[in-house]
Amino acid sequence: MAHKQDALDAFLARKAEIDNALERLQALSDDHFNAHPDEINWGHVGDLGHYAELLKQITDSAFKEGEHAE
Repeated sequence: MAHKQDALDAFLARKAEIDNALERLQALSDDHFNAHPDEINWGHVGDLGHYAELLKQITDSAFKEGEHAE
């Protein structure tokens, strides 16, 4: 039973890490990724594209989509 509890504790710790990261990302997005409209350039667009690609890898894996589709 100890292994099961250890696994549950580890799972909940990882979930808390994800929840914290999602909360931070949402706050950053709400603040337009700290970019002022008058200062937006193609570098900002590239940064957001990179973030979107990384998030797509996560969502594809979590939802069994894209290359993770069954």
